[in-house]
Amino acid sequence: MKDIKIFLLILFVLSNSCRQVDNHSEKDKMTLRMELFTSDMKKSVDFYTKVLGFTMEGTEINMSYQPVRKGNVVIGIGPIRKLSKNHHFNPDLKPINKGYGVEIVLEVADIKEVYEQVKASGYSIHEPLTYQNWGLEDFRLVDPDGYYLRITSK
Repeated sequence: MKDIKIFLLILFVLSNSCRQVDNHSEKDKMTLRMELFTSDMKKSVDFYTKVLGFTMEGTEINMSYQPVRKGNVVIGIGPIRKLSKNHHFNPDLKPINKGYGVEIVLEVADIKEVYEQVKASGYSIHEPLTYQNWGLEDFRLVDPDGYYLRITSK
Protein backbone atom coordinates (compact mmCIF):
# COMPACT_ATOMS: atom_id res chain seq x y z
CA MET A 1 0.00 0.00 0.00
CA LYS A 2 2.87 2.35 0.81
CA ASP A 3 4.37 1.71 -2.66
CA ILE A 4 1.09 2.66 -4.34
CA LYS A 5 0.88 5.91 -2.33
CA ILE A 6 4.47 6.79 -3.27
CA PHE A 7 3.78 5.96 -6.92
CA LEU A 8 0.63 8.14 -6.94
CA LEU A 9 2.51 11.00 -5.29
CA ILE A 10 5.28 10.78 -7.90
CA LEU A 11 2.71 10.63 -10.70
CA PHE A 12 0.93 13.70 -9.28
CA VAL A 13 4.17 15.70 -8.99
CA LEU A 14 5.26 14.74 -12.51
CA SER A 15 1.91 15.56 -14.09
CA ASN A 16 1.87 19.00 -12.46
CA SER A 17 5.49 19.73 -13.38
CA CYS A 18 4.81 18.91 -17.04
CA ARG A 19 2.01 21.45 -17.39
CA GLN A 20 2.85 24.54 -19.33
CA VAL A 21 2.49 27.71 -17.27
CA ASP A 22 0.62 30.47 -19.07
CA ASN A 23 0.76 33.76 -17.20
CA HIS A 24 -1.17 35.67 -19.86
CA SER A 25 -4.73 36.69 -19.25
CA GLU A 26 -7.44 35.57 -21.65
CA LYS A 27 -7.59 39.07 -23.18
CA ASP A 28 -3.88 38.83 -24.16
CA LYS A 29 -4.27 35.56 -26.05
CA MET A 30 -4.53 35.71 -29.80
CA THR A 31 -4.96 33.28 -32.67
CA LEU A 32 -4.44 33.71 -36.39
CA ARG A 33 -6.85 32.82 -39.16
CA MET A 34 -6.00 33.84 -42.69
CA GLU A 35 -8.65 34.61 -45.26
CA LEU A 36 -7.88 34.18 -48.91
CA PHE A 37 -10.18 35.56 -51.59
CA THR A 38 -10.58 33.43 -54.67
CA SER A 39 -12.14 33.51 -58.10
CA ASP A 40 -12.80 29.74 -57.99
CA MET A 41 -13.93 28.33 -54.64
CA LYS A 42 -13.78 24.66 -55.68
CA LYS A 43 -10.32 24.95 -57.17
CA SER A 44 -8.96 26.66 -54.04
CA VAL A 45 -10.62 24.29 -51.57
CA ASP A 46 -9.38 21.32 -53.62
CA PHE A 47 -5.83 22.70 -53.54
CA TYR A 48 -5.76 23.07 -49.75
CA THR A 49 -7.53 19.75 -49.06
CA LYS A 50 -6.23 17.46 -51.80
CA VAL A 51 -2.72 18.85 -52.32
CA LEU A 52 -1.82 20.05 -48.79
CA GLY A 53 -4.02 17.71 -46.73
CA PHE A 54 -6.20 20.27 -44.94
CA THR A 55 -9.67 19.16 -43.87
CA MET A 56 -12.77 21.02 -44.86
CA GLU A 57 -15.39 21.95 -42.30
CA GLY A 58 -18.69 20.38 -43.37
CA THR A 59 -19.36 17.81 -46.08
CA GLU A 60 -19.91 20.16 -49.03
CA ILE A 61 -18.17 23.38 -50.02
CA ASN A 62 -19.93 26.46 -48.69
CA MET A 63 -19.65 28.75 -51.71
CA SER A 64 -19.94 31.87 -49.49
CA TYR A 65 -17.08 31.04 -47.12
CA GLN A 66 -15.24 27.77 -46.54
CA PRO A 67 -12.81 27.23 -43.66
CA VAL A 68 -10.13 24.57 -44.04
CA ARG A 69 -7.99 23.39 -41.15
CA LYS A 70 -4.81 21.45 -40.49
CA GLY A 71 -3.67 21.32 -36.88
CA ASN A 72 -3.79 24.88 -35.53
CA VAL A 73 -3.81 26.47 -38.98
CA VAL A 74 -7.16 27.76 -40.23
CA ILE A 75 -7.58 29.30 -43.67
CA GLY A 76 -10.90 30.84 -44.62
CA ILE A 77 -11.55 30.77 -48.35
CA GLY A 78 -14.07 33.23 -49.73
CA PRO A 79 -15.24 34.32 -53.17
CA ILE A 80 -13.69 37.57 -54.29
CA ARG A 81 -16.87 38.52 -56.15
CA LYS A 82 -18.78 38.75 -52.83
CA LEU A 83 -16.50 41.37 -51.26
CA SER A 84 -18.16 44.63 -50.29
CA LYS A 85 -17.80 47.55 -52.69
CA ASN A 86 -15.31 49.34 -50.43
CA HIS A 87 -13.27 46.26 -49.42
CA HIS A 88 -9.52 46.73 -49.87
CA PHE A 89 -9.29 43.67 -52.17
CA ASN A 90 -12.33 44.43 -54.32
CA PRO A 91 -10.98 44.10 -57.87
CA ASP A 92 -13.42 46.77 -59.08
CA LEU A 93 -11.60 49.40 -56.98
CA LYS A 94 -8.13 48.73 -58.32
CA PRO A 95 -6.21 46.00 -60.07
CA ILE A 96 -4.67 43.64 -57.56
CA ASN A 97 -1.92 41.11 -57.36
CA LYS A 98 -3.30 38.78 -54.71
CA GLY A 99 -0.79 38.09 -52.01
CA TYR A 100 1.82 40.49 -53.39
CA GLY A 101 4.46 40.99 -50.72
CA VAL A 102 3.10 38.18 -48.53
CA GLU A 103 4.61 34.74 -48.07
CA ILE A 104 2.36 32.23 -46.33
CA VAL A 105 4.66 29.97 -44.32
CA LEU A 106 3.38 26.59 -43.15
CA GLU A 107 5.65 24.75 -40.72
CA VAL A 108 5.39 20.96 -40.80
CA ALA A 109 6.92 18.16 -38.74
CA ASP A 110 7.96 15.99 -41.72
CA ILE A 111 8.90 18.16 -44.69
CA LYS A 112 9.91 15.23 -46.90
CA GLU A 113 6.56 13.50 -46.38
CA VAL A 114 4.62 16.65 -47.28
CA TYR A 115 6.85 17.28 -50.29
CA GLU A 116 6.21 13.74 -51.57
CA GLN A 117 2.47 14.20 -50.95
CA VAL A 118 2.42 17.36 -53.06
CA LYS A 119 4.51 15.75 -55.81
CA ALA A 120 2.16 12.73 -55.87
CA SER A 121 -0.83 15.05 -56.30
CA GLY A 122 0.65 16.29 -59.58
CA TYR A 123 0.42 19.93 -58.50
CA SER A 124 3.16 22.19 -59.89
CA ILE A 125 5.96 22.95 -57.43
CA HIS A 126 7.35 26.48 -57.80
CA GLU A 127 10.69 25.75 -56.08
CA PRO A 128 11.79 22.21 -55.13
CA LEU A 129 12.74 20.96 -51.68
CA THR A 130 15.92 22.80 -50.74
CA TYR A 131 18.12 22.95 -47.65
CA GLN A 132 18.40 26.65 -46.81
CA ASN A 133 21.46 28.36 -45.30
CA TRP A 134 19.41 29.25 -42.20
CA GLY A 135 19.21 25.54 -41.35
CA LEU A 136 15.72 24.55 -42.51
CA GLU A 137 14.40 22.69 -45.55
CA ASP A 138 11.53 24.08 -47.58
CA PHE A 139 9.75 24.11 -50.90
CA ARG A 140 7.54 26.72 -52.53
CA LEU A 141 4.11 26.61 -54.19
CA VAL A 142 1.76 29.13 -55.74
CA ASP A 143 -1.89 28.34 -55.05
CA PRO A 144 -4.55 28.54 -57.80
CA ASP A 145 -5.17 32.23 -57.06
CA GLY A 146 -1.53 33.29 -56.96
CA TYR A 147 -0.91 33.18 -53.20
CA TYR A 148 2.72 32.24 -52.52
CA LEU A 149 3.31 29.45 -49.98
CA ARG A 150 6.52 28.25 -48.37
CA ILE A 151 6.23 24.83 -46.76
CA THR A 152 9.07 24.48 -44.27
CA SER A 153 10.52 22.20 -41.63
CA LYS A 154 10.29 23.35 -38.01
